[in-house]
Amino acid sequence: QVQLVESGGGLVQAGGSLRLSCTASGRTFGSYAMGWFRQAPGKEREFVATISWSGGRTYYADSVKGRFTVARDNAKNTGYLQMHSLKPEDTAVYYCAAHYSSYSGGYYYRESDFSSWGQGTQVTVSS
Repeated sequence: QVQLVESGGGLVQAGGSLRLSCTASGRTFGSYAMGWFRQAPGKEREFVATISWSGGRTYYADSVKGRFTVARDNAKNTGYLQMHSLKPEDTAVYYCAAHYSSYSGGYYYRESDFSSWGQGTQVTVSS
């Protein structure tokens, strides 16, 4: 298993930007596809974005497409979620997750696909 720690959350005004980081330890991060999920108060956790371990394939939820960008730097064992044009409805706890994959181009978007999860970081967007 790989251990994950998110950082970079905070309070931002609508229209602003934030970059979340997900730092991995314990295993070779480069063998894990990575996903980002979020959970707003009173709602179920939902998929946000995912990236293959090669970084060559990405996939986004429709609600964030064109505003969020997922990336990774395997040399630094770190994944990123760059968020632009933030809206109040983006307010949530954001989680990163990792899925071991033997296929460099594999990407995953179901919670059940991921075996390792971070503790989450709060993002609050004020109107």
